[in-house]
Amino acid sequence: MNDAMESIKTYFKGVKAEWGRISWPERRQIVAETISVIVIVFVFTIAIYCMDLIFKGLLSLVNKI
Repeated sequence: MNDAMESIKTYFKGVKAEWGRISWPERRQIVAETISVIVIVFVFTIAIYCMDLIFKGLLSLVNKI
């Protein structure tokens, strides 16, 4: 049991040491990338909606035949 506790303590000491080595991006970069993701999601949403309308129209033509 004591060995397990020491292993856990060693693990978290290693995590704390690695945490300090992380190079975090700047706030400006995070904002720019977040806006990019939102724009891309919006564009793809509109594209999929348009394709849905086109296929719905084509299928309604097929049903009339």
